[in-house]
Amino acid sequence: MAKVHIGTMGWSYDFWTGNFYPKDLLPQNFLSEYAKHFHTVEVDNTFYRIPSKETVTNWRDQTPADFLFSVKFPRRITHEKMLRNCEDVVRVFLERVSLLQDKLGPLLLQFPYAFKLEHIDLLRDFLPALPKTRHFVVEVRNKKLLDEELYSLLRANGVALALVEHPFMPKTDAITADFTYVRLEGDRRKVNGALGKVEIDRTNDIKTWAERIRKFLDLQTELFVYFSKYFSGHPPTDARQLLELL
Repeated sequence: MAKVHIGTMGWSYDFWTGNFYPKDLLPQNFLSEYAKHFHTVEVDNTFYRIPSKETVTNWRDQTPADFLFSVKFPRRITHEKMLRNCEDVVRVFLERVSLLQDKLGPLLLQFPYAFKLEHIDLLRDFLPALPKTRHFVVEVRNKKLLDEELYSLLRANGVALALVEHPFMPKTDAITADFTYVRLEGDRRKVNGALGKVEIDRTNDIKTWAERIRKFLDLQTELFVYFSKYFSGHPPTDARQLLELL
């Protein structure tokens, strides 16, 4: 039976207080409360900085044994250095998030639009050096990269292509690893995301995704799905809807 992990991108949102978190809940208890409802989350704040050892161990200790953290690589690696001369930063990052132990799920390399076809050789050199004991995911924002050259490179290294719903990216169902990773990002031009409520009814879209996901489950052993605050405006509602449909 395939394993399905469904959650949200981030959890530390005070605007979820009263509409997901109890009104009197302190921010330091958000994660433990979140973990009562979902058993996975995508960590976004690692994109901005490598967390301290204390922070990572606190995440680990606040969640149940079967909880999984998907973690985003720092932008220093993917955006600023674009994989060049970043061996030390990668080493420190991987060592730090490894403190999550069995709760460490896939690690996401999210590249900017500026990462183009001419940069693919950097990825070709970078991926083989990653530890084989972890799941890795690549997300691109330049649609010209979505072709067989990238797919073959990812397959050769067992790395998943992130399947995204994003206004500037075309639909693709390319499977490049033995797990599937879906990011439902939405359109920040249409959704505020910080109002603590559903701003756009995405029920039909979630139903469509549920059908696509069922097909992936026929092919894969494990699947991860995360909702952004810009999808409908309220990721906990979206994640619950999808869980109910599946």
